[in-house]
Formats: sequence, C-alpha cells, structure tokens
Amino acid sequence: QVQLVESGGGLVQAGGSLRLSCVASGRTFSSYIMSWFRQAPGKERRFVAAISRSSGNTYYADSVKGRFTISRDNARNTLYLQMNSLKPEDTAVYLCAAGKNIGAFRPHEYDYWGQGTQVTVSS
Repeated sequence: QVQLVESGGGLVQAGGSLRLSCVASGRTFSSYIMSWFRQAPGKERRFVAAISRSSGNTYYADSVKGRFTISRDNARNTLYLQMNSLKPEDTAVYLCAAGKNIGAFRPHEYDYWGQGTQVTVSS
C-alpha cells in the first residue's frame, strides 16, 4: 500500500513557474514508476510526465515538453514536477500516481493516486 500526498499548487500568472511535490508513505517508493497526470474541469484525466524507478528515463506529453521537468528523490520518497513558462491551458488539478509498468500513459494502468493539487494559471 502506498499513500501519496501532493503539494505546491497555487495561482500563478502566465509565464510563471511552480514546483509540485508528491510525498509517498512506505518503504517501497523506489520500486514504483511515478507519474503526474492532470485533470481540468469537465475533462478526462491526462498524462503529463513519468519517471522510471532510478530516474534513468523520463517521458513527457507533447504539450509540456521543454517546459516541465519531472524528477524524484528516492531517499526522501518524493516526486517533483518543475513547471516553467506556464500557460492558462495548464490550469488543472495535478495528481501523482504510482504504477509498475514503464511506458504506461493511461490512468487505469496506475495502482495508487494522490488527492491532487490545484494549479491555476491566469492570463
């Protein structure tokens, strides 16, 4: 069992930056593929970024490539998402997720989810 708690969301102007964190409970954090998803009101949950167990591989949605950076610190059981050059269309609830399969980009492929943190980007 893994519990995930996100933080770091907020209101920011377009062009600004935010850094999201996701802290995991338990001693098995390093055994999971970790990802960020986002969900805007009335829309489906969408993949944002993923990182392999040892940080050797990262994956990004085309919409955030070059602006967002995913990273993890296994010693601190923490996942991060650095978001730069934010746009109004990045506004959503951001959720972290833990899974077992690298290359998994669909929500149903993940085992554990956090509650999410709201990111709002004003124009």
